[in-house]
Amino acid sequence: MASLKQTTVAHAQSVKGHALHTGHDVALTVKPASANTGFIFKRTDLADEPTVAAHIDNVKQVERATTLGEGSVKIHTVEHLLSALRGFGIDNAVIEINANEPPIGDGSGRIFAELLERAGKTELDAPLAEYELTEPVRVTGRDGGYIIAWPSDRFEISCTNANHLGKHTQFRTWNPETGNYAKDIAQARTFVFYEEVQPLMDKGLIKGGSLENAVVIRGDAILSREPLRYEDEFVRHKILDIIGDLSLFPVRLRAHIYAVKPSHALNVELAREIYKHYKHRQAQRAPAEGMPIGEGAMDAAEIMKVIPHRYPFLLVDRILGFEGTTRVIGQKAVTMNEPFFPGHFPGHPVMPGVLQVEAMAQVASILLFKNTGVGGKIGYFMSADKVKWRKPVLPGDTLIIEIELTKFRGKVAKATGVCRVKNDIVSEAELMFGIVDA
Repeated sequence: MASLKQTTVAHAQSVKGHALHTGHDVALTVKPASANTGFIFKRTDLADEPTVAAHIDNVKQVERATTLGEGSVKIHTVEHLLSALRGFGIDNAVIEINANEPPIGDGSGRIFAELLERAGKTELDAPLAEYELTEPVRVTGRDGGYIIAWPSDRFEISCTNANHLGKHTQFRTWNPETGNYAKDIAQARTFVFYEEVQPLMDKGLIKGGSLENAVVIRGDAILSREPLRYEDEFVRHKILDIIGDLSLFPVRLRAHIYAVKPSHALNVELAREIYKHYKHRQAQRAPAEGMPIGEGAMDAAEIMKVIPHRYPFLLVDRILGFEGTTRVIGQKAVTMNEPFFPGHFPGHPVMPGVLQVEAMAQVASILLFKNTGVGGKIGYFMSADKVKWRKPVLPGDTLIIEIELTKFRGKVAKATGVCRVKNDIVSEAELMFGIVDA
């Protein structure tokens, strides 16, 4: 059976509206993106149009919504848009936005579902990465809520919003294989208890909130501009939020999610715990066997399409894989035929430490240019800080180069790098690049 391929939107599409928590007018455009990009928010209203990756490591706040941020740049209330992207089977997209929060629409994911229906979907020439749990993962909230991710061969959610909803307590199971996201989930609106409205306003939230974009529950009564769209609309919206928050995990997930009284805080905590399991499993894999350890492995020919380096200064043989848009692992086989060995410690060949740093820089450039959609650019070294060489690298060693992008703002990028041989750290550094036109 042919492997599944990654996807992106077929055409750029836009939507306008106002934001829930800030009340600001906002325009948002979803654009096609290359393989392994994931979901990238681009703030077009700010100088240099900084980006924020939709990744679990970038979650900054989870009160009544999920907020992403890198440095001082933030994107609030991302869960409805991310839910729609994942629900429509989209893996990669650049989201241009001229404010710090997407439009709320009617409080559901309907405006984003309609946008994605207009945009369409297209396959990319890259395999789809999926992660199947091997053991249960559980997180528990302070109010008695909890979520368990259970190993499964498909993604599925069983959810109840049991709490002080009284007669409005509901339960539903949904999965994308037998369900239809646009019809089953996207139209379910957000809801709030009447007693919560004033405290939220006192915190400076829901400035754009009204009965046009939320359902208010007051005792057994429902306050809304229209009747409920589903008999179990509240639990369907909880499922919508879970899908959106779990999309912050960098690859498609295979697990059965059991949620009781879920919240953004619990959803995000679950995604973070699953990511820890994922990274642990990746670390246990054997790169020397030639198995990709993330998604999107690249050979030397593909690498040379991305960065300008050539022999004898191309210091990465292959990319073993990407993890989302912030991490990549490369490989360099160190042989006795390296051009630097005849002149570096003759009779006792040792790979120069500065070339290990250069190898880190090249792998970091691949991550930057391949995964963040930066084309026609070159990354120039600006600085290397906290450089440490711990062990010599000798002929016959296989250098595993691990890079994590920590900042990408405008024309400046920062990354941390580690080189390993047989799981032992041999060198490490913090790198800074200036991005210039090629």
